[in-house]
Amino acid sequence: MRRFYSHDPHGNRLELLEPLSARPHAGEGIDFADPSSARTYSGRTADPSWVGALTALVDPAGADVVDLGCGGGTYVRALHDLGAHSVTGVDSSTPVLEQAHADHGHLTGVRFHHADATSTGLPDASADLVLARALVHHLPDRAALAREAARLLRPGGTLVVQDRTAADVTQPAGPHHLRGHLLELAPQLLPVEVGRRPDAGALLQALESAGLTGATPRTVWETRAHHPDRESYLAGIATRTGRSLLHHLTDDELDQLVHDLRDRLPDEPLVERDRWTLWAATKP
Repeated sequence: MRRFYSHDPHGNRLELLEPLSARPHAGEGIDFADPSSARTYSGRTADPSWVGALTALVDPAGADVVDLGCGGGTYVRALHDLGAHSVTGVDSSTPVLEQAHADHGHLTGVRFHHADATSTGLPDASADLVLARALVHHLPDRAALAREAARLLRPGGTLVVQDRTAADVTQPAGPHHLRGHLLELAPQLLPVEVGRRPDAGALLQALESAGLTGATPRTVWETRAHHPDRESYLAGIATRTGRSLLHHLTDDELDQLVHDLRDRLPDEPLVERDRWTLWAATKP
């Protein structure tokens, strides 16, 4: 039986035995409706690198914000802390949304709404800012997302889309770009990863067709996490936490990936950063 290690919020070292799910995983992709997915996107805090990237584009202070595909509410909390007047987190996954509400529903001005991101049912012209972070690559109809965001925005409001393009995900592996190691060691993931990523030109066209203007793609390196040691990082990989891509591996393939990562990465604190592309478009 292998041992993995993580840390609780107080920094205490925790030993995890056989962290993989007891149910075999067929590698067919993530099921957001599965109750076991409830915490896969919770427990994180937005990094200052993200805050700086967002506030360089738009000031959330005093704004009514809709976070489409809010997941565990990490960025709902961040927008609240940046002074938003209200933040509505929208997600289609009942288990994930229930966990987000449990974690952040007590915050003043924060609410969670169960709906598809392309058809929220929220009122017209009810938002000053719409955020769609790490959402577009899950949607088959990106134009529908642009139209829904345009409907929700008040005149002068801003849609911020944050996602990875093929150029982002194929950045070479490095000391901080740990995601690059995943694709090098499990190359069967590369066509899946590249295939689901938005084409920058097509996304710009979708935004313009929805009546949104001024979108220019820009890249940012966002710090995802600070791992106190290699085993803490590997524990998250072994449980696929917050990594929908790893749901395309079988349990055996994931087990091999963890083994290979342990051989490759140094046993020391790791800072994990990912490259993203942001588009900010305005409703005239």
